[in-house]
Amino acid sequence: MKEELFVSGRNIPNIDPYLNIWHWQIPMYLFLGGLSAGILFFAGVYYILGKEKQMPATVKWAPMLVPIALVLGLFMLFLDLKHKLYFWQLYTNIRLESPMGWGAWVLMIITPISILWSASYMKEMFPNWDWKFEFLNTFEKWVIRNRIYIAWPMAIYAVILGIYTGILLSAFNARPLWNTSLLGPLFLVSGMSTGAATIILMSKSHEERRIIGKLDLLLIVVELFFITHMIMGFLAGSEVQINAAHLFLGGQFTVSFFVFVIVLGLVFPALLEVLEMIGYKVPIVIPAVLILMGGLIFRFIMVEAGQLTRYLY
Repeated sequence: MKEELFVSGRNIPNIDPYLNIWHWQIPMYLFLGGLSAGILFFAGVYYILGKEKQMPATVKWAPMLVPIALVLGLFMLFLDLKHKLYFWQLYTNIRLESPMGWGAWVLMIITPISILWSASYMKEMFPNWDWKFEFLNTFEKWVIRNRIYIAWPMAIYAVILGIYTGILLSAFNARPLWNTSLLGPLFLVSGMSTGAATIILMSKSHEERRIIGKLDLLLIVVELFFITHMIMGFLAGSEVQINAAHLFLGGQFTVSFFVFVIVLGLVFPALLEVLEMIGYKVPIVIPAVLILMGGLIFRFIMVEAGQLTRYLY
């Protein structure tokens, strides 16, 4: 017979601080949000630098995917809501200390910006495109003349969106795995990397792929640094943080994390990009798809593993 001594009701399963309510919708949203942030950031920056013609996939083609990705991400959030008919109250109840509140407003701003940016290139990318209504044609001309004033806030809000996808998790102080200030920058860099991989997939220019590939390689190195630093920080922390780190160092997420995220999602694509830079012929689809796969699995693992960690009472 096994005897247990309960000194606190919080040790009983399914009682606070038990949490296992975030399912596949949340990591999908975090992935799509980070991907969109990366694409919009590069589009805005290279337009500001005057590289619009040199980087067509970066500035014109890839941003066409962003409105779709953002709408799908918002739909994922809607599916996750318990009281779906009251989602609008997030915009009528202003709480400056709420990361979700800030994120809702960032999405409210960046989504129409991405639509305007994509719409301004429709006639250029699709010569037979017709807006049907004259006022839309007039508005399009105004947007084209003022693209530079759209590019700046688009790039800035893209950075905020990318960081927010990590802050959404790190704001949960009761979850040791999420409760780290590195999660925001880590998710930002990961989102930038997936955005770069998408641009590489869509680009037909060798020079453009070379430039974005170099940036992606740098982002992978930074992401590996952040992951290493995050785990080292946990190992130097309290018992619950050490237990959180052990989920990836011998625990149930060890194989999936190191095989699909670290090796296949970061290290192997980085090696392929290095080989391509020194002259070897490497199919661009392989490293790009691996980076996208690694970024998606990374978010699934972080959301699932974070819900298993808790403070001891």
